[in-house]
Amino acid sequence: MQLRSDFFARSAHEVAPELIGATLLVDGVGGRIVEVEAYDREDPASHSFGGPTPRNAAMFGPPGRAYVYRSYGVHWCVNAVCASASAVLVRALEPTHGLAAMRERRGLEEARLLCSGPGRLTQALGITGTHDGLPLDAPPFELLAAAEAAALVQGTRVGISQAVERPWRYAEAGSRFLSRPLRAERSR
Repeated sequence: MQLRSDFFARSAHEVAPELIGATLLVDGVGGRIVEVEAYDREDPASHSFGGPTPRNAAMFGPPGRAYVYRSYGVHWCVNAVCASASAVLVRALEPTHGLAAMRERRGLEEARLLCSGPGRLTQALGITGTHDGLPLDAPPFELLAAAEAAALVQGTRVGISQAVERPWRYAEAGSRFLSRPLRAERSR
């Protein structure tokens, strides 16, 4: 079942754990989401914290859109926009569709390394700034609900310098495709 914009019309904290196990495809290439992080407007680590800018405009738009930005001027990152200028960063996928295209884009064979990190997965899926603001329920995107609830672990986010103690990182328990190991602070 395709996830529609109304799925995202809630807090990122509600949406994030429910995205684990969903399938994200871009032009038919992608896989199962195994790791995400939640960011909300009251969070100093969130791009929406300081208010709207041209760079973060998608976060202030309708839920169910992609917010794509360049991290450190090097890697693209993709987020699912949720209600109230919150978003869920997609950190890692288990590649299941279009592995040949991903391998070509990434220049490597090892499936575990194709989408294990936000920059790696956008490169593997061909996501760039041209995808910013596009609806996640229309081509080139396809976002399919998980067939069943995944076993989750929850811990602190990575790669940020503010609000690092917040346990807003969610991952599939036991997945070998995570961007980095997650020391489980909570199981769900």
